[in-house]
Amino acid sequence: MDSCISAIGIANPDNRIAQNDIYHFMVNAFGLDATNAARLKSIYDHSGIDYRYSVIPDFGASDPSQYTFFKQSADLEPFPGTKERLKLYEKEAIAIAIKAVKNCLASFGDDILPQITHLITVSCTGMHAPGIDIELVEKLPLNRDTERTCINFMGCYGAINALKVSDYICRANPEAKVLIVSIELCTLHFQKNNTLDNWVANSLFSDGAAAVLVENTANRSGTGTYFSLKNFYTEFVTEARDDMGWHVGNTGFEMILTSKVSKQIKKHIGALMERFLHKVKMDAGQITAYAVHPGGRKILEAVEIALDLPEESNAFAYQTLQEYGNMSSATILFVLQKMLAAQNLKEQKIMSFAFGPGLTVEGMILEMH
Repeated sequence: MDSCISAIGIANPDNRIAQNDIYHFMVNAFGLDATNAARLKSIYDHSGIDYRYSVIPDFGASDPSQYTFFKQSADLEPFPGTKERLKLYEKEAIAIAIKAVKNCLASFGDDILPQITHLITVSCTGMHAPGIDIELVEKLPLNRDTERTCINFMGCYGAINALKVSDYICRANPEAKVLIVSIELCTLHFQKNNTLDNWVANSLFSDGAAAVLVENTANRSGTGTYFSLKNFYTEFVTEARDDMGWHVGNTGFEMILTSKVSKQIKKHIGALMERFLHKVKMDAGQITAYAVHPGGRKILEAVEIALDLPEESNAFAYQTLQEYGNMSSATILFVLQKMLAAQNLKEQKIMSFAFGPGLTVEGMILEMH
């Protein structure tokens, strides 16, 4: 029997900040003159994002005197180091993760938590040990013998790897119930070096968490709409290796995100999808819906052009980007949560992609029931 996604829950920090307010913060942080402020405004106006979330309220502050994390100075100096940022991750991440889990399991009985056999945590924006996996076991609580796996530092495609691992577990052990928790606090790693790549990265990223219950379809606890997990595929584009990266620096984790990423996706995604479909003995006509990680508006547009898709095929991804921004690995789960809630794709086969450093493409095929 297949394994399946029985439920998805999402959560965000309390600070919901308008994209225009973040733009004004960035103009001040970068010390931009009128010409460059106008250039930055164009990036924000065309981002497709209305709001983003952050554990740091400063991004919505109108004056440095209101900052609580960054120094109350025009240039933010002395700029917070990696230790300060990861301390905030350790403080804030667990509450958001627990909220996502509770939202995921809200429709189940009180006996669902003791039934969880495996916990998979996903994050590329913070880590500590004992880590958030142990905190979740203690605070939810789960059984202490719950098997734990941590998927770290894989970027925006990490949640698909978690679903893949869950699928293997539930196929091997039909009694298994796997809880996936993706928690990303991307805004902790804001960098103020005045480069175009930083302008773009700082216009996209947001904080959020998603939790997923994966079960063997034959032993589902849930009774509502669900996704069956059909197939997975992974490949990386060597020539695009330097276009996206994630490195530990002295002032947080430093993102490399060049303007070539969307071009590389546009160039390679068609042939990659063909290889995926050939491997699973399907043709493109059997795919009737798409769930693409909204890494940015240009990425969604690149996929549409390359695969000759109408814009409405990415409707759920565009909605997620508009309402939340890019929350790294959690984002694709937000897209799937919207699709699951809409319940209008039953019996359809859904192609999903997420992208990250490598340049890695992770794909999966799901079916809604």
